[in-house]
Amino acid sequence: MADLAYTVPGLGTEDSQRLVESLQDRLHAMNDLHLTLKHAHWNVVGPQFIAVHEMLDPQVELVRGYADELAERIAQLGASPVGTPGRLVADRGWSDYELGRAGTQEHLAALNTVYDGVISSNRKAITLAGELDPVTEDILIGQTAELEKFQWFVRAHLEGAQG
Repeated sequence: MADLAYTVPGLGTEDSQRLVESLQDRLHAMNDLHLTLKHAHWNVVGPQFIAVHEMLDPQVELVRGYADELAERIAQLGASPVGTPGRLVADRGWSDYELGRAGTQEHLAALNTVYDGVISSNRKAITLAGELDPVTEDILIGQTAELEKFQWFVRAHLEGAQG
């Protein structure tokens, strides 16, 4: 359980701790996602290189902002957000991104899988937040909507390549 210095008015300690644990997992996911997206940006090659390369940077920037927003919400709930690489690797429940230099379609297919995991986990966090705190729920809903849009961009490239 997270040590809380305080919590927001109207939200009990136990509920705040549950939210903090969920948000910390999402913070790890956003830190991992923005690094993964940047890695793909650097390593994508092939006929659609420039389109994919340039599509990924706005995603990176927005996801970095999501990490900041989640960390600040954790702090508002009275806990200390953890953004260190070692803790991310130790706590995450997903595999590392395996592709290095690879074609656009390979990276997009791998990123589609990454988005599947992040969005599914976000939806679980939304469900928990919906039971406990509408402010946190609202943050997660807004972020998830944009992540789903990014996944749509990825899928549109994949669909176009497959006919």
